[in-house]
Amino acid sequence: MTRRPANGSRLPALGSRGEGWVVLQFGLFAALAVCGFVGEWPGGARGWLLVVGLLLVVAGGALAVIAGARLGRSLTPLPRPRGDALRDTGVYARARHPIYGGVLLVALGWSLARSPWALVPAGALWLLLRLKSEREELWLAECYPGYAAYRARVPRRFLG
Repeated sequence: MTRRPANGSRLPALGSRGEGWVVLQFGLFAALAVCGFVGEWPGGARGWLLVVGLLLVVAGGALAVIAGARLGRSLTPLPRPRGDALRDTGVYARARHPIYGGVLLVALGWSLARSPWALVPAGALWLLLRLKSEREELWLAECYPGYAAYRARVPRRFLG
């Protein structure tokens, strides 16, 4: 029988602030970059996939930058919050983890613009960010008494 941590989650912390989650995330970023240079889309689809992919990269990058700016000093790649005020306005009123949503749009856009092989690490990145966000939300609930109400008000995880 597997013993659950005191917080009831099976998701490991992977470090005191979740450093292991970030290491895994950057490993998938590297795999995504490499896979973008392996193979290519079939000739007839290449042109429009490039356009759609680049649009997604720009939109995702913009979303991540806007969300990061909204966090200000609280911005960190680590899932454990710094303890500043909970951000629940702007893009955070539409999605709980809009930076992750932006990163996923960039990953999908890169895959569409470059190579079908890049969809593999992009999918793995989605899974990792899903799990990382679940771990992060456990810490957010511990840090901010109003987090459960915020989560109920904002049901979308990545994109609003």
